[in-house]
Amino acid sequence: MAYDIDMIKKVYAQMAERVEKAREVVGKPLTLSEKILYSHLWDVEAEKAYARGKDYVNFSPDRIACQDATAQMALLQFMQAGKPKVEVPTTVHCDHLIQAKQGAAKDLKRANETSNEVFDFLGSVSNKYGIGFWKPGAGIIHQVVLENYAFPGGMMIGTDSHTVNAGGLGMVAVGVGGADAVDVMAGMPWELKFPKLIGVKLTGSLNGWTAAKDVILKVAGILTVKGGTGAIIEYFGEGARSMSCTGKGTICNMGAEVGATTSTFGYDDSMERFLRATDRNDVADAANEVREHLTGDDEVYANPEQYFDEVIEINLSELRPHLNGPFTPDLATPISEMSKKAKENDWPINVDWGLIGSCTNSSYEDLTRAASIAQQALDKKLKPKSDFGINPGSEQIRFTAERDGLLKIFEDLDATVFTNACGPCIGQWDRSDRKGDEKNTIVHSFNRNFSKRADGNPNTHAFVGSPEMVAAIAISGRLDFDPTRDKLVNEDGEEVMLDEPKGIELPTNGFEVEDAGYVAPFEDGSGVTIKVAEDSERLELLTPFEPWDGKNLLGAKLLIKAHGKCTTDHISMAGPWLRYRGHLDNISNNCLIGAVNAFNMKTNFVKSQLTGEYGGVPDTQREYKEKGIPTVVVGDHNYGEGSSREHAAMEPRHLGVKVVIVKSFARIHETNLKKQGMLGLTFANENDYDLIQEDDTFNFIDLEDFAEGKPLTVEIVHADGTKDVIKTNHTYNSNQIEWYKEGSALNLIKKLNA
Repeated sequence: MAYDIDMIKKVYAQMAERVEKAREVVGKPLTLSEKILYSHLWDVEAEKAYARGKDYVNFSPDRIACQDATAQMALLQFMQAGKPKVEVPTTVHCDHLIQAKQGAAKDLKRANETSNEVFDFLGSVSNKYGIGFWKPGAGIIHQVVLENYAFPGGMMIGTDSHTVNAGGLGMVAVGVGGADAVDVMAGMPWELKFPKLIGVKLTGSLNGWTAAKDVILKVAGILTVKGGTGAIIEYFGEGARSMSCTGKGTICNMGAEVGATTSTFGYDDSMERFLRATDRNDVADAANEVREHLTGDDEVYANPEQYFDEVIEINLSELRPHLNGPFTPDLATPISEMSKKAKENDWPINVDWGLIGSCTNSSYEDLTRAASIAQQALDKKLKPKSDFGINPGSEQIRFTAERDGLLKIFEDLDATVFTNACGPCIGQWDRSDRKGDEKNTIVHSFNRNFSKRADGNPNTHAFVGSPEMVAAIAISGRLDFDPTRDKLVNEDGEEVMLDEPKGIELPTNGFEVEDAGYVAPFEDGSGVTIKVAEDSERLELLTPFEPWDGKNLLGAKLLIKAHGKCTTDHISMAGPWLRYRGHLDNISNNCLIGAVNAFNMKTNFVKSQLTGEYGGVPDTQREYKEKGIPTVVVGDHNYGEGSSREHAAMEPRHLGVKVVIVKSFARIHETNLKKQGMLGLTFANENDYDLIQEDDTFNFIDLEDFAEGKPLTVEIVHADGTKDVIKTNHTYNSNQIEWYKEGSALNLIKKLNA
């Protein structure tokens, strides 16, 4: 039986009426995305057709999920909201704070010892406020959600950008910052700009070496890392129906890498099979009763150009395997072209590691497809040339895979089976085979491959592929290996070829698990006391940010002008820094240390206008803060791309940065800045980025007139006394301006609940 089945049945009971009302106000057939959005309006019934990409709309999500790294700050904020219990079903999943090193048992034991303070904090807060808690080792948040909580036609938010994974079960699932989650936990609406819609029509069916992963690798190459910004990607067509539910989840998961608000598929037989296989017959039965409302209208899919803002068509029968990378997830290369491209770009050909898992590709089906290749290596006497690492997606998957002999296949190849956790995908990897910053190549089935992400080495060239392709390349040891045509020499000196992968959609004997790792909260948590030691290095109770004084901001100094790609990994690194995610002051010591200074092309090396000397970004900013001097950060396109981590907004805010001015923002990061009381602006003329000099001072001369839709004027005073006056745009609405005035959205919540 499903968790929260009464809530799910309530959503379905209201859906027909709400969808019909939405059709009436919109005046045309509806996409699946529109059906879910309009049926989750905060104001219950649609009264107008919302303008895509323009109108801010209040929604009422059905549930919330938080992973341990982001849950700390989210729950520290919720503790200030003045609520005795969360208003919406919420779960916390401990999957980020487990470092991959020696193998599952030892790594989990070490994590429970080194991060017990954080796990105990999250467990006690969950008990106090009625939050479901998934223990360390239970699994990766998005796979656990897919197996237990996701349901067709639902809406959820999560404090991780890959919350979108639940689109594989027909949800509108959106990654948000912790402050957004706090709004919903506190019983308030969740605000989102009504998304644009991108339709992807899939024809044909996958075959041979081509996997569901290759669909999104192809889409990433088409849309690029910002092509989906502000949009929902909706997949449809015979090709969509031919894929498994977990394959759909993979595609939706990596939609975060093109900046999409989320991605989704219409309810079909594969989703029903998955629901029943994961002991949710009640959800499948309820979904079948409203099946027509859980997918787009027939007219939409028959004439998609009339209903979507953009349409992409991919023939799955013609799609070929891809590897994307290095250093960006949208650099798409068909396997057949990798040899030529690698030589042209001087990419290291020898592959040191093949890593299989992550929230993107750690399902039972993924493991079976990769295992079918690994078994061939054993049968054909092929000794892998690369090291293997495996991260199962959940304890249920791990237990079932072990029962069915899948893990033994990998172990017989000397693979290391890591904990059911994120591990190397988020930089939680103690990689023993590399010292220093040597140039090298790894391949993995993860979603992101930014510089330094997996192992902290800026010269690690990481390539993203399907689990079966990762397995094949790891066996060959070469980046340019094409299993569709290349032969390998086995231990007997014979030339052999790998056969096409074979997968099992769902375990023949069903899923099985002894302890899934779930801990239900206390019915009454009022007696639970939350303790945070004053001298803790890991946790720190929050102090509210100061409200705006209502005056123009004058005399602000440039902290850093970031050059090129500046993701949330650059603004607030993960890896070893994850240990400080619950301690705002300590983690602020990584603020912008990965951003490239446009004036010297170095990281963590900026000029102080107080001393004229160069130093680290956090140290320099703390000096400005101590003197009471406001500062400005300047950035390029798609600033804040990547993770949903709100620390990338909270750290600069905590250290005294007042404004971020960029060419364009990634969606989640822009919202996070707003929530924390920061001023996030874009150049009206993006070439004005070039005007910014190292010793500049900024005067925001009409901030006193801050209003919705009104550009702000910035006077830039250069060191030689000359000035440039530029216009900047913003997307703040009247409610978001109130966040700014109060100092943060949380301050406003506290004020309303007082």
